[in-house]
Amino acid sequence: MSSTKPIHSRLQDIFTAMPGYDPHAVSVEQAQDIIGQFIQPLHITEQLPLRQSLGRVLAEDIVSAMNVPAHDNSAMDGFAFRGDDLPAIQDKQLRIVGTALAGRAYPGQTARDECIRITTGAVMPADCDTVIPQELVVASSDTHITIPAGKLRAGDNRRLTGEDLAAGKTVIRKGKILQPADLGLLASLGIAEASVQRRLRVAFFSTGDELRSLGEPLDEGCVYDSNRYTLYGMLTRLGCEAIDMGVVKDNPDALEAALCQACENADAIITSGGVSVGAADYTKEIMSKLGQVAFWSVAMRPGRPLAFGQIASNNKSAFLFGLPGNPVAVMVSFYFFARKALYQLMGAEAPSLPLIPATTVETIRKRPGRTEFQRGILTNTDNGELRVSVTGSQGSGILRSMSEANCIIVLRHDQNTVLSGEKVQVLLFDGLL
Repeated sequence: MSSTKPIHSRLQDIFTAMPGYDPHAVSVEQAQDIIGQFIQPLHITEQLPLRQSLGRVLAEDIVSAMNVPAHDNSAMDGFAFRGDDLPAIQDKQLRIVGTALAGRAYPGQTARDECIRITTGAVMPADCDTVIPQELVVASSDTHITIPAGKLRAGDNRRLTGEDLAAGKTVIRKGKILQPADLGLLASLGIAEASVQRRLRVAFFSTGDELRSLGEPLDEGCVYDSNRYTLYGMLTRLGCEAIDMGVVKDNPDALEAALCQACENADAIITSGGVSVGAADYTKEIMSKLGQVAFWSVAMRPGRPLAFGQIASNNKSAFLFGLPGNPVAVMVSFYFFARKALYQLMGAEAPSLPLIPATTVETIRKRPGRTEFQRGILTNTDNGELRVSVTGSQGSGILRSMSEANCIIVLRHDQNTVLSGEKVQVLLFDGLL
C-alpha cells in the first residue's frame, strides 16, 4: 500500500504545489484535493464465485471471449423470410416451409417467397434476414401467410451476432462496483468467477472519557456513543469490512496503542473526537508521532476540526481520518471527505455526489470564508419546482436533524447570506444514507 517515496516527501510535494496552503485552515476544496492526490489504491485481489462478487470492486477488465448472441436470432415470435421479398405496393403471400425454435435451428434453406415459422431467440434460418411479428400478419394458415405492404423494412426484428457483446471487446472495466446486471452479463459469457479487490478494512473508534457504549450505565455528564453506529452504517453501505474498536479514553498512551493496533489490522482508520483544541485532545499529537498529518482544520461548518494523514506501525501503514466528535459533523465530514477517499483506496470508481439546484423558502444566514453544510428538507411543488427549507436548529450535535432531513444544503466558501427565493445547491440523501 505504501509508496517507495516517504510519506513526508509525498505530502510535501502536494503542499508545495498548492498556493496558500495552511494546515491550520484549508478550504474544503483544498482538503479534498490533498486527500485525492495522496490516497493510493490497494492492489490486493481475490477470486470469488459470481454470486459472492455482488457489490465488490472488479480488479481486472473483463474481455468477451465470445459473441453474444452467438448467432443472428429472432427478436420476435413470428415468421422469418428474405428482406427482398417485402412487398412495396400490395400485400404478398409467402409459403411456410419449416419451423425454427429457440435452441433448435431450422436446418434447411429458404427460397424466394418462402418463410419459416420462428420463436423469439431462435437462430435465423439461412438466407433469412427479416422477421414479421405474428400480430402483423394479415392472414395465415398452416401453409401460408400474407404480409402487408409498407409495414416492415429489411432486417427488422433481427438480433445480430455480437450485438450485445462482441468477441474481443472489453465489456466491464476494472474499478466498477459489480451490480446485479453485471453478474448477469458475466454469466452470459460463461464466467463463473470474478477477480475482485479484497474488501477494504476500516478500523474505527470514538474517543472521550464521557462516552459510554450501549448497555453500560450512563453516569452523570456522560452520553451514549452514537458515532460508532453511524460510522458502521456508512462503512457497511460502502462495502467495507468495518472493524469496531469501541471507545478509547482521553489518554495519550491508550490512544497511541489503539492507533497502532488499528494500523496493523486495517487499511484505513477513522476516529471521531479528539481533534479539536481541547487540552485532552491528543489525536493530532499522536498522528504526528506515528506518521504525517496533512491538515487538522478545515474552513467548514459543521466539522472544522478534521485531521487527515497516514501513520505507520510495525512496518504497516494506514490512512487516518480524524473526524470531529459532534454526530452531525461526523456524518458530513465522512460523506464529503472520507467517502470518496475510501472508494479511491479500494480502487473503485466513486459514485458522484450530484448537486442539484433548489429554491430556498427562507433566508439562510451565512458569512463568507467557509463552506457550510445545512440539513434540509427538499419538496417538489405541483408545478415541478424544487424547494428546500432547513430542518431547524443546525447545531452539529443535533443528530435528529440528519434523521429528519432528506438532503444537505451546500453553501459555497465565498457565498454570503442566501435570501428566500434564491437558488442553492443541495445533495440528496436518497441512495447515500
